[in-house]
Amino acid sequence: MPETITLEIDARTVSVPAGSTVAAAIARASDNAGVLTRRTVNGGVRGPLCGMGICQECRVTIDGRPHRLACQTLCTPGMVVVTMHS
Repeated sequence: MPETITLEIDARTVSVPAGSTVAAAIARASDNAGVLTRRTVNGGVRGPLCGMGICQECRVTIDGRPHRLACQTLCTPGMVVVTMHS
């Protein structure tokens, strides 16, 4: 069985396989509502688009550090992620 990592996303505990990106963990935690990381100024939902860190749509706060790219950051045990969706 693959190793799993437990982290917190918007005050919710999520377990993901080791080696998962934060964007993948957010997708797992989204209950099929889509990956939400940000909102537009009008309140529309936004989320990862390119998966390569170019579009910057996946920015979240990780362990108190804002504007981290969820698609380029690997999950670590105990990580705390806050999306702008929360």
